[in-house]
Amino acid sequence: MLFARRVFLIASIYGIIVLLPGFFMEAQFNAMTPPAITHPEFYYGFFGTAFAAQFFYFTISRDPIRYRPLMPFAIFAKFTFFATCLLLWLDGRMVWSNVFLGSLIDGLIMVMFAIAYAKTPRDKPA
Repeated sequence: MLFARRVFLIASIYGIIVLLPGFFMEAQFNAMTPPAITHPEFYYGFFGTAFAAQFFYFTISRDPIRYRPLMPFAIFAKFTFFATCLLLWLDGRMVWSNVFLGSLIDGLIMVMFAIAYAKTPRDKPA
């Protein structure tokens, strides 16, 4: 259980640190990856949704046994970004970049979430 607490807490802190600057970097993102974003709602929607997920991970870290049923959803959340970026990279539609590196880190976190899920008991010990 201590493993699950640490994994989900570290993941939530990491996510907040990595995602928060994105809310203020649309112009830089546009300059680095032309063409410029024409639908900023997708850009901010991604950052908002991903940022909200960090509080979901933080909640799981507070009581992993109680929130164990939610862990597969956390695994799936990490899988979606990791798998999408990996498939785009393999198809030649994404370059090696900070975004791709971030997706690989999400893949590692996904594995750690799966291990935490496997190690967390279903019920509190008597």
